[in-house]
Amino acid sequence: MTDILLHGFWRSSAAYRVRIALALKGLAYRQQPHDLIVGEQHSDAYAGIAPHHLVPALEYDGRVLIESPAILEWIDAKWPEPPLLPADIDEAAIVRGMAALIACDIHPLNNLRVLNAIRGDFDATNPQVKVWIARWITQGFAALEILVARHGGRFAYGDAPTLADCYLVPQLDSAERYKVDLTPFPRICAVGETARALPEVAAARPELQDGAPDLPA
Repeated sequence: MTDILLHGFWRSSAAYRVRIALALKGLAYRQQPHDLIVGEQHSDAYAGIAPHHLVPALEYDGRVLIESPAILEWIDAKWPEPPLLPADIDEAAIVRGMAALIACDIHPLNNLRVLNAIRGDFDATNPQVKVWIARWITQGFAALEILVARHGGRFAYGDAPTLADCYLVPQLDSAERYKVDLTPFPRICAVGETARALPEVAAARPELQDGAPDLPA
């Protein structure tokens, strides 16, 4: 029996990663949404949980864990089946590298607070922001496409979902939302669709989460 409370936001890519991992492990959890658009992450109450004012944060057994890479590694270590990292340390390092390419080289530059900063501090227009987003996704995906070609099977690495897929699916969603041209990345798109077809991954989709706006009929 687990009692996991996940603090997140329906459209947060980082929280989306954690939802995918929890679902792949078959773990039940509760959610506490924080609307990043209106700044709920800056409340005093949430600062007491996550002093960096970011999501996700995960509460379990009296502890608070922050930052999705640490949370994902913790989930995989605490509930090792099914594994999200290969047993071989060399192979595991490759998967971590694929995940880090997204977590370190793409996502931070397109995070909401960065986009708000370039709008507010440099008067960037919406078209300019979209060019900025596409620049970093395209550069990162160009490298990731090679790694998926080298190491992928049905999924980003091999024939079972790994941490690399937990990172890839949300980033792919973001690329599509901003209409980034994905035609140069057929392998990424193929393994992404395979991962999305898993019921566990589908259940973690942003539009199904607490706080998501109702879709038009």
